[in-house]
Amino acid sequence: MHKLTVNQQYYGHKVTLVAVAMQDGAYNKYKQMTVDTHDVIVVDTGQRLSGKISLGGFGLNAIYAGDEIRATGKFLPSLGSYQGRMSYAQLTLVRHHNTLINELRRRFTSGVESALPEPLASFGMGLLIGQRNTLPAEISQSLLMVGLTHIIAVSGYNLTILLRSAQQVSGKRSKRLATLLSLALIGAFLLFAGTSASIVRAAIVSLLSIAAGYYGREFKPLVLILLAASFTAYANPDYVWSDTSWYLSFLAFYGVMVLAPAVLQRLSERWRESLICMVAVESLCAEIMTLPFVLHTFGQMSFIGLAANVLVVALVPLAMLVTLIAGLAGMLLPALAGWLAWPARIILTYMLDIATMLSRIPHVFVQNISFSWQQMVFCYASLAFVTTSLHFKAKTKNGKITGTNKESVRGINVGSQQMVNN
Repeated sequence: MHKLTVNQQYYGHKVTLVAVAMQDGAYNKYKQMTVDTHDVIVVDTGQRLSGKISLGGFGLNAIYAGDEIRATGKFLPSLGSYQGRMSYAQLTLVRHHNTLINELRRRFTSGVESALPEPLASFGMGLLIGQRNTLPAEISQSLLMVGLTHIIAVSGYNLTILLRSAQQVSGKRSKRLATLLSLALIGAFLLFAGTSASIVRAAIVSLLSIAAGYYGREFKPLVLILLAASFTAYANPDYVWSDTSWYLSFLAFYGVMVLAPAVLQRLSERWRESLICMVAVESLCAEIMTLPFVLHTFGQMSFIGLAANVLVVALVPLAMLVTLIAGLAGMLLPALAGWLAWPARIILTYMLDIATMLSRIPHVFVQNISFSWQQMVFCYASLAFVTTSLHFKAKTKNGKITGTNKESVRGINVGSQQMVNN
């Protein structure tokens, strides 16, 4: 909080800043080149500003990740995960800093854009690495209205898909090979997708899960959530004070890893093994956990999010794979990119058409809903009570193991393994 007071003394004043771009810049609807920055320094005083600053203005045709830029304009407060913003600024390049990772990411993005038309290319990049600054505003609005924004906000779901694939490829051959491959994928994912709050949280949870599995230990989901929250908050306290995505990430994580398994345990085995049922329950639990916070913070909700998630989310792993193939084809085999990109075109078009069609249904998206913090706290207290009751009933139902009943022991072990997998 003491660091953030430095930002406040410059709000409303015209200043000159020098900052480092966190990702490639993009044009907004006002034709300004915009970019998120960090390591921000006020030129006149030499003071360093805390947190992430959004800069937008004119003077540069392109900004690349790692570039050091100078911006002159009025510094203003901001909302959400930003600790300040500057619009209609005069932008100049101080130093261009390129890396191999940034160059590969730009070449791959160009490959996707050459293989797929817009908005499919931008949507595919959003699925792969969470790049959504080039997604058209109408597509973003449609995804928001039907509760599908999370699929283009790179998070633990994307990383989980990669780790599960690595486990299936090498898990049966060698535990060490599977562990090394998983660690390499996490490192590459962080380099390409960045270090936002949701990505760092996903990486920490994945590392803890891999460590537990490697040594044959079981983990409690709630402990994982608290450890990841502690690590990320210690590394960057701005998450706690101003990053709404940090809270939404952990709330959704609680819904998927704690509430959803408790609900699935109450269903029959036939329903638990159904992919559609699992996606529906996990999506519903994630929405239930985030809804009170969303209503209090944004005052909006979607009434069709569950249906949209059931129709779309199950296809996300396949969509990521075919988009990756299309991007590699556009980068390495441009003559064949059009043919190899047909599967991506079909799947991505279906996903966007579903979102657009559902968003046109009247009254599926409600805004300006007032929800006080007292109501939010009451809702989460009620959800905590329900979750505790479901887990207590599940333990009571399993009963106490006595004697040498191998079938009972096997059943409980299978149930525990399902909890770990979920």
